[in-house]
Amino acid sequence: MSGLLRGIARIRTSPVLRGSAVTQRANIATRPAKDAVGPAETAIGLMVFSLAILGPAGWVLANLENYKKKGSADSE
Repeated sequence: MSGLLRGIARIRTSPVLRGSAVTQRANIATRPAKDAVGPAETAIGLMVFSLAILGPAGWVLANLENYKKKGSADSE
């Protein structure tokens, strides 16, 4: 049994000992952006992101009573 455990441990630690074959590099821009982002584009982007994140939560909260009624009808 201990031989089996040693074999499993060797399999699991061997990638760590070999090192990674693929080196990951971050894409870091070293120059400024080609086109400046204006205040209108920034405002539209922020609105879209906030709607995408807060929209579904707002929908659920606005329809919470309907979900409660559906749940109580199913349990009867």
